[in-house]
Amino acid sequence: MRAPRPTFGDFRCLHCSGPVSSLSQLSGVLNRNHCPYCLWSCHLDLFTSGDRLSACKGPMRPIGLTLKKNRNKYQSGPGGELMLIHECVDCCTLSINRIAADDDPATILSIFEESLSHGVSLQSRMISQGILLLTEEHAQLVHIRLFGRCVEAMSIA
Repeated sequence: MRAPRPTFGDFRCLHCSGPVSSLSQLSGVLNRNHCPYCLWSCHLDLFTSGDRLSACKGPMRPIGLTLKKNRNKYQSGPGGELMLIHECVDCCTLSINRIAADDDPATILSIFEESLSHGVSLQSRMISQGILLLTEEHAQLVHIRLFGRCVEAMSIA
């Protein structure tokens, strides 16, 4: 059994001050850059995930959810991994980040619900960058991915 990698990337969230571990065994992601409590991030990467080459380093607010493009041609309906969309507060760059295993599902759901009221301008920017913002028609999918069951099942139980 291998020893866990050292967690040189642990940090304190600049938005909520919560402690954030970069240990991949906790988060399930290799390049942690967002807080599991408030889901705010930091503009670290420039070209690829984990490159840490961005000069901006500004705070990135979570603004919505999308699905990672899936190459499974046999899958019917919307597929792919649920992903967070972040917007840099300083330079307005949009980025997509993996949801980590220790991210708070209630906070993810509230970000999804808030994203339903985004204006046309922001939605157009996302579309121009190939980012598909999840909409009300994806609500059941979001609930299933976060909680393992749909909205109707939750209200009956």
